[in-house]
Amino acid sequence: MKRFKAVLLEGAGYPVPAWAAEILAQANVDFVAVECRSADDVRRHAADADLVWVWGGTLLTPEVLAFLPQCGAIIRTGSGTDNVPVAAATERGIVVANTPEAHNDAVSNHVIGLLFAVIRNLVVLDRRTRAGQWRPARIFPSGWHLHGQTLGLVGFGHISRLVAKKLSGFDVRTLVFDPFLAPEVISAAGAQPAALDDLLAQSDFVSLHCPLTPQTHHLIGERELQRMKPQAILINTARGPVVDEPALARALTEKWIAAAGLDVFEQEPPDPANPLFGMDNVVLTPHTAGESDEDRNLAYQLSVESVVAFAQGKFPRSYVNRGVKPRWPLA
Repeated sequence: MKRFKAVLLEGAGYPVPAWAAEILAQANVDFVAVECRSADDVRRHAADADLVWVWGGTLLTPEVLAFLPQCGAIIRTGSGTDNVPVAAATERGIVVANTPEAHNDAVSNHVIGLLFAVIRNLVVLDRRTRAGQWRPARIFPSGWHLHGQTLGLVGFGHISRLVAKKLSGFDVRTLVFDPFLAPEVISAAGAQPAALDDLLAQSDFVSLHCPLTPQTHHLIGERELQRMKPQAILINTARGPVVDEPALARALTEKWIAAAGLDVFEQEPPDPANPLFGMDNVVLTPHTAGESDEDRNLAYQLSVESVVAFAQGKFPRSYVNRGVKPRWPLA
């Protein structure tokens, strides 16, 4: 029987756990982990691979897929697959899997952390305290509390639902815009379905949880920002280009909205001259929302589980190109 070959092209910057390699060996998988830095590296190490596994995905392009004639599956550790050529993979019968559950808890906590950091002005107060400014003048704008306020969630996947659940004890009303979910599914989760324009106009806090696709690129632009309340706060832990960043900088400067908490940017790493860096009404973190003391182990666990599923001729628990006709049979 032919052994199944899986190649990890781009790791997470730390060694593959010994237990992960052992599980793959027990599943009759020939596993190779190599840090590829070019298309030639991919061709050299993965030309005969049945599956390629990446954490970043930047090396996988439609052209590189031509170097992988036996590949029937790609695993992208994490939730976002915007840096994987999903359409080209689908055309070649390659299933694109991801592991969204690996970071759900951490990202939902980070969303809430950003929201609290903005509402309570924690960054500004920390800076002033360190500078010797004890009990400075009040800096809490009207509307910057949780009880009785409206939370708007754009997208209602795993992370977004956790945010809604965790904030449910704060007496907030939750609106959800997700065109891919039936209204009754949203209602069953304790939220209210809403059109995007209505959500933006009614929400005190708007948190983005949609993938980056051609349809969601600059989903939040000048028009959308102008529909929001002047005291509203925007939180983005999804993908930077979902927001038109120059429009956001203008909105914050001209007070169309009050503040923002951002973990992602249109350009990463951001330009140090980015105008958002000089604003006290913005809390910034370096695309680390998914990181925690648990995420690394869970990410490997779910990725290895997906490799084993493919090796056994099964679909994994999560894959993004649902209409794909697999290159080799999957149950």
